[in-house]
Amino acid sequence: MPRSHRLLALIVAYLLLVLPVAAEKRVALVVGNSAYVHANALPNPANDAADMAKALAEVGFDVILGLDLSKQAFDGKVRDFARALEKADVALFFYAGHGLQASGKNHLVPVDAKLQVERDLDFEAISLDFVLKQMELDREGKTNIVFLDACRDNPLARNLARSMGTRSAAVGQGLAQVQTGVGTFIAYSTQPGNVALDGEGRNSPFTEALARGLRLPDRNLTAVMIEVRKEVLAATGGKQVPWDHSALTGDFYFHLAAAPGTLPRPDADAVQRRLRELEEELKKKSDPQQTANVVALAQARERLRQSEEANRQDQKRIFDIQYNSGRNPKPGGGAETAMEIGGIQMQMVRRGQEMKALREEIARLEAALGVAGQSAAAPAK
Repeated sequence: MPRSHRLLALIVAYLLLVLPVAAEKRVALVVGNSAYVHANALPNPANDAADMAKALAEVGFDVILGLDLSKQAFDGKVRDFARALEKADVALFFYAGHGLQASGKNHLVPVDAKLQVERDLDFEAISLDFVLKQMELDREGKTNIVFLDACRDNPLARNLARSMGTRSAAVGQGLAQVQTGVGTFIAYSTQPGNVALDGEGRNSPFTEALARGLRLPDRNLTAVMIEVRKEVLAATGGKQVPWDHSALTGDFYFHLAAAPGTLPRPDADAVQRRLRELEEELKKKSDPQQTANVVALAQARERLRQSEEANRQDQKRIFDIQYNSGRNPKPGGGAETAMEIGGIQMQMVRRGQEMKALREEIARLEAALGVAGQSAAAPAK
């Protein structure tokens, strides 16, 4: 191979190692129902959902947040989630609020549910099986994660059981264990069939431990759940034991940089210095057009990385605004908050269009250089 071609191959290999390709797409639906109309309000779920949404956004998830959802609003959020999953590598669903099991099937309870008779379950509740179906449909080989903090003492379940007479035993305590498809992990705030505690602080014991655990670097999902289990056992005096069922086929890390096989990103200044050195050498010995393509590829990948990081920061800003406005509401502040969030979302839409064009340009340049489809070591899930 001529020296100029070897140098070109060296530069391309260097670019693939130090400049990240588009990060895996992670989407989460986070729901917290506290303000029940036909049952006592729950103190924690809305806080639990808001805090989980913030934690997930910090580790790179695009989050769809729903608080105090009616049946119609809950259906709408699940539909939005399903549409967002078409190109997602990781899907995560977190639910805090009332839930119940009937005839071995789990149902999540919107805030306007009455559940006076058994058939109301189909019209007023959300089937967990339906949500799982949306997560698994046409997503073979993808990762699905479910967290259910929904095993609270439920007066609606008791009323439903009374209405069923001799069939009241079909309404069980807590939630039933779910057998998931390959690639799905599901965790309950306590053992199947048991009731979880709300806790005395801002969050339930389960969510407090989970939101803290997923922020820790160098922990896979299994390690996070072990720590969550330990913390909840300690906080509840051994009364509550978080439970999980896994059909994952590999490790999942909330922090991508912690995953085995993920190369550390070199110092940005050092990368730029080395690229300039290689570029100057290539200019002396190679085809000018190939040199231009190599440099353009480096620049496009770096712009894409910066845009993805800007989107993550904007997503955090949105959740911070929602979080702060919920904790410290101001008279007439709803319109101001909506305008501020709308402005950020418009920036993200424009940036999304730019990112689409960048990805197309990167694909064209990679094809021209003969490196299409190659990337740095992929992180494990």
